[in-house]
Formats: sequence, C-alpha cells, structure tokens
Amino acid sequence: MVNRDELVVKSLGPCRVESPMLHLLKPRERSYYNVDPADRVLFDDTASALARRGSSPDDIPGFEPAGPRPEIYFDPSKTHAGIVTCGGLCPGFNDVIRALVMELHFLYGVRRISGFCNGYQGFIPKYKRPVVDLTPQSVSQINEAGGTILGTSRGEQNAGEIVDCLERMGVNVLFVVGGDGTLRGAQAISREVEARGRKIAVVGIPKTIDNDICFIDQSFGFQTAFSVAADSIHSAHAEAKASPNGIGLVKLMGRHSGFIACYAALARNDANFVLIPEVPFRLDGENGFLAALRRRVQRSGHAVVVVAEGAGQELMESATGADASGNAKLGDVGVFLRKRITEDFAAANLELNLKYIDPSYSIRSVKANSFDAVYCLRLAHNAVHAAMAGRTEVVVSRWHGRFVLLPIPLAVRDRHTVDPNGDLWMSVLESTGQPAAFG
Repeated sequence: MVNRDELVVKSLGPCRVESPMLHLLKPRERSYYNVDPADRVLFDDTASALARRGSSPDDIPGFEPAGPRPEIYFDPSKTHAGIVTCGGLCPGFNDVIRALVMELHFLYGVRRISGFCNGYQGFIPKYKRPVVDLTPQSVSQINEAGGTILGTSRGEQNAGEIVDCLERMGVNVLFVVGGDGTLRGAQAISREVEARGRKIAVVGIPKTIDNDICFIDQSFGFQTAFSVAADSIHSAHAEAKASPNGIGLVKLMGRHSGFIACYAALARNDANFVLIPEVPFRLDGENGFLAALRRRVQRSGHAVVVVAEGAGQELMESATGADASGNAKLGDVGVFLRKRITEDFAAANLELNLKYIDPSYSIRSVKANSFDAVYCLRLAHNAVHAAMAGRTEVVVSRWHGRFVLLPIPLAVRDRHTVDPNGDLWMSVLESTGQPAAFG
C-alpha cells in the first residue's frame, strides 16, 4: 500500500518566473494544456482498490501530473543543466540525451548544458573524465546509434564529491538517466544538496532494461529489448526444428524480474518453456523440468526453452562476490541448464541437438525502436518541465498511461517483479502450455 504523503514531490520553492513556453500554453483560439500542480493522477485504478482504502476523496493517494507549467522556478538565462547516463547500456540512452538538450535549448532557452562522461565517475576528480558541452548541433543525429555518447559506468560514488563538482561548475539542474542503483545515487545527491541548503534540482529518467523499477508502467528501452530478444527466440525455434530432438535454449536478461523473458516469449509464441526468477522450479523427478522437457521433445521432436538470467539460482553453487553495482554475482543459468539437459538426454539414451543462444549484450547496444524513441522523447520533455519548475528528488514515470512525477524514495523502495498469480504469467502459461509448476 502507498499513502498520500509518500507521493508528495519535493519542491525547491514557489514558481515565479514566466515560462518561455507560455506562447504554446495559451494559444488564442483554443483551450490550452498545462499542469495544475494541485491535481492528482490517482494511484488506484479500480473501484475495488478504492473501496478497500475506505478513505475520503481528499485522502486518496495520487501522483503529481507531469507536464509544462505557465510559471517555473528557474530563470532559463541563468540555468546551467547537467546530464549523466549511468549503469548498463540500454536502447534509448541517446534518444533521451538528444531530447533533453533540444527541449532545454529550443523550448526553455537554456544555453549551458554539460554532459558528464562515464556515469557518476564523471563528477569525481580522480577519474579525470571529460565534461562536454552539449548543443543541438552535437546531439542532432545521436539517436541513430545505440549506446550513449556520454559513456557510462557502474558503481556508487561519493555524493559529497559529486555536489562539490556541481557547485564548482554552477550546475543547478541535474538530469540522471539510469536504473534503481542510479536513482539511489540521485537520492543521495539530492539529500546532500538539501543538507547544504543549495537550490539544485535532481530529476531522474528511468532506465532499466529489466523493467524492474516500481510504480512505473514501463522503463524506456524495454520494448526494444524484448522485441530484439524475440528474434533470438525465433532463431532458436528454427534451429530446434531443423534437427532431430532439437532444443533451442535462450538466456535473456532479468536478474530479479522476468519481464523480458515473458514478453519476448509472448511476442513470437515460439517458446515451450519460460523460466523466471519469480517462479522457482525443480529439475529432477517425474514432475521436474527435465522430465517435462524430455517428454515434449519425444512428443513433438523439438522444444524451445527461454530462461531469465536470475532464474534457478538456488539450483547452482552460490557465486561469490558482487559486481560494480553492488549486485550479488549470479551463476550462469544458461550454461548450467545446457549441461544438465545434455546429461539428462544422455542418461535416457536419447539423441540431442541443443543450440544455446545468449544475445544479452547485442540487445543492450541496439538503437531504440520507434515506440521507445517516442517514449524516450516524452520522458525527457517531462523531466525538463519538472526540473525547470523546481521539482527535485523525483523521477518521471508513466502510471496507468499518464505521465506523472514519482518521488525517488518510493521508486527505489521495492523491486518491480512478475506476479506469479497475475495475468502476465497466466498468459505465458497459456501460450507455452507448460505446467504451472515443476516439482
């Protein structure tokens, strides 16, 4: 449950500067669109959920809507904006950078825009990362390529040193593009800014290829990712059908959340088994996965298995240590399953032709598809509107189809995962025909 106070967005102060966008917000011959900060996009979207709260209308929690305002907090002529991209690569990074620069420059008249290179390392003196001037000319075609022109890195950096850098450079608006770890860093930066009594807006744009940030309909890059992943499943299906007792085994991203595996499997409808972290499974025994897979191959001559990278970790020897982002290292479930499937078919004296595909890094590096390109642009526009209005410690979200402002502490409180009792997983079970449980 979420209460109303948790959805309140921090503000640097009242908006007293007339927005340079006013000519767009008040055309003479039609009603105009802008945001009423007192309005709310309701958190709950069903009558049953509202009834369970038993609250008066004034107490129902809701998000502050995102969008342009007739009056803003920052004077654009005195604004210096910074942009940083963090974490693993994801389709759409460059689209977001381009849209931020274009909106700041052409719509708000902000002329000083700095790009900090290689993630949060870009603020820390010891790394000696460059800072680049971002202009409409320098970003005009970057959306045609994957990756990020600013580079990226993983790992936590000292918030005090980051704010020192912002103060030295006179940056008063910072856009942070990244996932949950990046947003935790943004929260630490915002808290350090607040402790120093400075007026610096920190606004996040949600990037996570796994789609695992809470209270966001969808993070950018996710649609591109599962679309490309679906092509790998289709290739695995073609390989499996071409050989006797063929199996196509595809490992996809998803440390804790199986959204890419689920959506990619549904997009092509070629998968016979989908294994995700949220639904534990057993390998051995009459009702285990290996027996079910063997029966499927004996019955139909082939099978396609899709597994998320975080699935089945309890079946392997625990990996030790953590990566640069602080995440526990995972065992390689794809290699593990390839070995166990091979052993199982050998023990049953059955022919096996198994093709293993891991397209993870080729997916991360592609450019955004048309849907994500539009989504990145709209997220970036709303991030600029929020920052120029003095909103801070906030990430732009889309909730039930509406763009809203989500306080970062709420965004990083939990992880968005596939509900094993929800309609998405039910669709996967209907599509694959696999048992509801193995074991």
